[in-house]
Amino acid sequence: MYNYTDFDRQFVRQRAAQFRDQLTRNLAGELGSEEFKPLRLQNGWYVQRHAPMLRVAVPYGELSSRQLRQLAVIAREHDRGFGHFTTRQNLQYNWIPLPQAADVMDKLAEVDMHGIQTSGNCIRNITSDVFAGIAPDEVVDPRPYCEILRQWSTLHPEFAHLPRKFKIAVSGATEDRAAIAWHDVGLQLLKNEAGEVGFKVLVGGGMGRTPVIGSVIREFLPWQQILVYLEAIVRIYNRFGRRDNAYKARIKILVKAEGQKYFDAVNAEFDKLMTSDPAGREHIIPESELARVAASFQDPVGVHPAVGGFDPHRTGPAPTAFLRWLERNVHGHRISGYRAATLSLKRPGQAPGDVTAEQMELAATMADRYSLSELRVSHDQNLVLPWVREADLFAVWHAARDASFATPNIGLLTDMIACPGGDFCALANARSIPVAASITERFDDLDALYDLGDIDLHISGCMNSCGHHHTGHIGILGIDKDGDEWYQISVGGSDGSTLSGASVPGKVIGPSFAAEEVPDVIEALIDTYRAEREAGERFIDTVRRIGVPPLRAAADAVRHATARPQQDQELATEAA
Repeated sequence: MYNYTDFDRQFVRQRAAQFRDQLTRNLAGELGSEEFKPLRLQNGWYVQRHAPMLRVAVPYGELSSRQLRQLAVIAREHDRGFGHFTTRQNLQYNWIPLPQAADVMDKLAEVDMHGIQTSGNCIRNITSDVFAGIAPDEVVDPRPYCEILRQWSTLHPEFAHLPRKFKIAVSGATEDRAAIAWHDVGLQLLKNEAGEVGFKVLVGGGMGRTPVIGSVIREFLPWQQILVYLEAIVRIYNRFGRRDNAYKARIKILVKAEGQKYFDAVNAEFDKLMTSDPAGREHIIPESELARVAASFQDPVGVHPAVGGFDPHRTGPAPTAFLRWLERNVHGHRISGYRAATLSLKRPGQAPGDVTAEQMELAATMADRYSLSELRVSHDQNLVLPWVREADLFAVWHAARDASFATPNIGLLTDMIACPGGDFCALANARSIPVAASITERFDDLDALYDLGDIDLHISGCMNSCGHHHTGHIGILGIDKDGDEWYQISVGGSDGSTLSGASVPGKVIGPSFAAEEVPDVIEALIDTYRAEREAGERFIDTVRRIGVPPLRAAADAVRHATARPQQDQELATEAA
């Protein structure tokens, strides 16, 4: 993990002190709500449906046990005893009273954490592969580059008030586990024929109201120049992005509208920065700086490759539940004798991504005992122990089971992504958590889930797409109609992973459904897959082979709350 320097710690603590002064003046009536709003947003504080919400940055998803314990303290002392891990590798609190906000920021600063730029129209948290640094298919470790990008973008004076929020994802493996094509900028680390490290640069991706897949603007950019090139990308966006319409303000709209003209403008700006702007040339990353940052990402002390393979039956027949956990929750590692283990945050009784203060502490203890005090946050809203010795896997499973982390469902239907939805978010049109709970309850048979195999189910409570519904093999989008909650279903989406294939948004299968119909619709889609699948065929492959019509017919057949006139009206609207 990156080791904060004295400068880093002073910076974060000064920022917390600055926020305390701003909050004090706001509570005293000396700083109006509208003046205070951009200041609190810059530090991750929203005013949500019921209470303030704080978004805590977990840069590129890397977290220490010490930090997780502090997050547990904050949950217990300031919130209602839990937090929520998001698809952006962040943690959110939903019930912290605003007068306590400065105390919370001080506690975060004590463990090198903050909420800086987790909201607002700026460059947000840099995300990456949850298995960065340990993946067997990794070409280049992306974490040092992510950290350099984080430092460059934090409080960047030119990019503090962009047309809209701006998100960057970085991958360094052959498998894209960071959904880079779905970001404003996606960066793929690779090596050219000469063995030199560089980036393939994608720009203009995004979800929301208009899902767009990012376009390649540069096939290979030497790593030393990445900050200069990003400077050019964001400058052109900042100059020409729409500020007159919030729905058209994302960079994806600019890239889609201008196409090659935007690419030409970026490359012209880059050339100018490289040739005639001293500030541009100063952003070329020297080898010494990369080496300084990369030193924090060496293998932890105590990691030693082991010889021989892992045999779960070495001391006798292994329990079936343990074997299932090994199959679904345990992942390969680049170092022999080690594995990564996912702690599932998808289980009955808790919303996807939610974790209690007690569970945070238990996970931190597991990290200390079995993962060299390190954890990761995945964009699938789970926790990962990245440094587990194969010899400890049975003990880790027992500890995970005691903490309710051992559900062997990673990649299965119930390992769903879901935003907090209308239960918490002021922007949401519909609730996500009850829908997720009803589906989890409906599909509670592990044998049946294993028979179905890999299925990505993603739920968003509104068009902002925090639940990544566009990328789901099955996507659920909450929409509002005359004050009632309705849900639009899509199929065939992809995040760009090997399983799902090239990034593509799912296709809507017809008029929306009432909340009570959604579990029946999902079951109808699953039954159609069972009936239509060929030997060894996964859900996403069957969907692409048979197309939308049979799936739509199956979904329509289970309508019971939505009247036919409503469907006809929506079809007429779609046709128009």
